[in-house]
Amino acid sequence: MSEGAATTDGSDSQSFAALKRVKAAETEWATKLEAARQESDAALARLRDESAATIKAAIAESEREKTTAVQAARAEADGAAATIVAQGAQAADAAFRAEGKKPEDRKDDVLAVVLGAFASG
Repeated sequence: MSEGAATTDGSDSQSFAALKRVKAAETEWATKLEAARQESDAALARLRDESAATIKAAIAESEREKTTAVQAARAEADGAAATIVAQGAQAADAAFRAEGKKPEDRKDDVLAVVLGAFASG
């Protein structure tokens, strides 16, 4: 076949049309893939931001809970210390008011009362 015959029978124009369709399909899918990539990148960025915000909120909440727990423990310790001091003061007063006995004679009793709070606590 001669070169002129190939162009006149329409096979070149059909091949060209097929190539145009393939190129159009490639372009369409490349556009779809790029859009999907951009969408997934945006979703990933959103999720990272949300995760960071959630972590930040959790840290803040744990700090608040820690502060509350420390304050409660401090108040409890202050109360226990006040009780111990009051018991010691009462024991010391009782020891000094003992009839006919010097405080040195009652030191074991005073120590037992004062230190008894630590042994039972």
